[in-house]
Amino acid sequence: MAKQILSQIFVLLLFIPAFLSAQQQDPLLFTVDNTPVQASEFEYIYAKTNGDKADFSRESLQEYLDLYVTFKLKVQQAKDMKLDTIPSLQRELAGYRQQLANSYLVDKEVTQHLVDEAYQRTKKEVDISHIMVSLSPNASSLQERKALDKINSLYAMLQSGDSFEEVAKQHSEDTYSKDKGGKLGYFVAMFRPGFYEMETAAYSLKKGQYSKPVRTIAGYHIIKLNDTRPARGEIEVAHILVRNKKDKRSKKETSLLAKAKIDSLYNLLKSGISFEAVAKAHSEDKSSKDKGGVVGPLTTNSPVDTRFKDVAFALTKDGEYSKPFESSVGWHIVRRISKKAPETEEIAKRRLLSKMQKGNKKRRGTKKFSRQQIAKDAMLQRIKKEGGFKEDINVFHLFTSKLDSTFLSHKWKKPSFEKDLTLISFANGMKTTINDFADFAKRSSLRMRQRDKSEITSTAKEIYKQFVEEQCIKYEETQLEKKYPEFKSLMREYEEGILLFEVTKLLVWDKASQDSLGLATFFENNKDKYKWDERAEVTTYTIPAGKENLIEPLRKMAAKKHADKVKEKYKDEGIAINTKLYEKGKSKKLENLIWKAGAITKATLNPKNKSTSFMKIEKILPPQQKELKDARGYVIADYQDFLEKQWIEDLKKQHKVKINQEVLDALIKNKK
Repeated sequence: MAKQILSQIFVLLLFIPAFLSAQQQDPLLFTVDNTPVQASEFEYIYAKTNGDKADFSRESLQEYLDLYVTFKLKVQQAKDMKLDTIPSLQRELAGYRQQLANSYLVDKEVTQHLVDEAYQRTKKEVDISHIMVSLSPNASSLQERKALDKINSLYAMLQSGDSFEEVAKQHSEDTYSKDKGGKLGYFVAMFRPGFYEMETAAYSLKKGQYSKPVRTIAGYHIIKLNDTRPARGEIEVAHILVRNKKDKRSKKETSLLAKAKIDSLYNLLKSGISFEAVAKAHSEDKSSKDKGGVVGPLTTNSPVDTRFKDVAFALTKDGEYSKPFESSVGWHIVRRISKKAPETEEIAKRRLLSKMQKGNKKRRGTKKFSRQQIAKDAMLQRIKKEGGFKEDINVFHLFTSKLDSTFLSHKWKKPSFEKDLTLISFANGMKTTINDFADFAKRSSLRMRQRDKSEITSTAKEIYKQFVEEQCIKYEETQLEKKYPEFKSLMREYEEGILLFEVTKLLVWDKASQDSLGLATFFENNKDKYKWDERAEVTTYTIPAGKENLIEPLRKMAAKKHADKVKEKYKDEGIAINTKLYEKGKSKKLENLIWKAGAITKATLNPKNKSTSFMKIEKILPPQQKELKDARGYVIADYQDFLEKQWIEDLKKQHKVKINQEVLDALIKNKK
């Protein structure tokens, strides 16, 4: 249940104001023994549970207060039984807390700004070129310096007046675009995960301008803005493809052959044959032909030939198809199926936020080049400031002084230190030591075994940065209940919900089904509740297909004789004869049957298997007392209710509940 709602919480926190707010005064509404329940807690849960029906009338508040007091009594019983110390329940609660905490461990203001920024960018498409120096996202500092030196030298060439296109052709390491002078074509926000800096550069430039070098997951880039246009949106398309065959013939010959075939298919469409039929029969795109050529949604960012996208977006009506045209793979006829309606701003921003969050998980290494990292960095700075973060950099230097050439290998052993010196501390007393960091470094260094062995110090600094982030997050997690009333409320609800389930299971549900003696005693004391109504003994006769000649003689005999006699006579004919008891008014099968002994229905044909059937009431049984086995399900349910009522009465006797009537009266908003 927790997993089903957690994916929505972060969005709700961003776009829906929290119900709870900090209150200078929060009066005590009631106590269970020495456990207090504040007015704000009750008001919040009352409004949340009742929704639109929460009228805050005296009657409604009193009714819910009675229920909430009972709920708190049960939770208190669970705690008295130490159910909150059960390891499996503690793990479940910790798992829920971690998932919920993730929704709060982000700088909401910065995230909101990034969503707003992305939304504004989606209104415009940018035509860009680039010069690239490729570099792994996890490159060493030495590799970073070399790549940065090269891109800076190329930037200097541009600054000195060299043509962007010529520099791209001569020096760019992007094999796709370098021969085209670095031209990439049109894109629209949001760019692929890991390319946020490229996107930001593109949307910050004026036509004809180029950027300073920017870093992405792919390396370093210099971006040039060639042009802009309004965003084209999203369409759904289908196509028919005839490929340019790769054989001994020239490209021109294969293109002409493919064109001749696509022209003939175009004529079939013109003659009235459906696009779907032609695509299924003749398209050479294996991935779409069986679907009538449907390739799905198409946007400017779709990884398909630019010519294909331009022709598709030029279609102005749903159902319209293009003339044949050639792309890099062959000849196409494309058909527009539909155009996606523009989204409202709210829906668009929700989608962009979701895309931002999911995008970081799709490709390894994208996280540190993502929008979310910007929000995370802002959050870390805030945590350090609010939490009184302190670090002793000399302790870190002591750690690095103990490193040797084995650090980035499985041979490295954690160094020993005379004193377990404090490395990081927070104002609340939380601290981590040099040995804590050494343990973290041991785990992390194994992930970096591919690094250059000369990069020991820079790698240690990178690991230390990760360690600082982890400690800041751990600190912030300890502050969530203090900083966010809604977080505290959700955690309390979940914990108390778990405890209520467990204690009710033990004292009511399990007891009702497992306490055989108690169940039998309860049944004996309440027998009058469990009786059969009038019942009919009904026989159903089913004659298989091909034995239609037996229907009438069989029905005539059944009308006069008991099923046992009929069964004996027709035992070798493959006729199904089943007798069963039915309670009056409880079965739709008997709706067309008169409720009296000897009543018989007409023979009816089953259209599925061509069998024929009819029913007959053999006799009517008067109301009778049920045995426990006949009413077990009902008895268990009633026994559970009995046990729960008894339990609640005992709880009220065992615990002292004190209600502050003045505080309750102050909550009344509807005096009716």
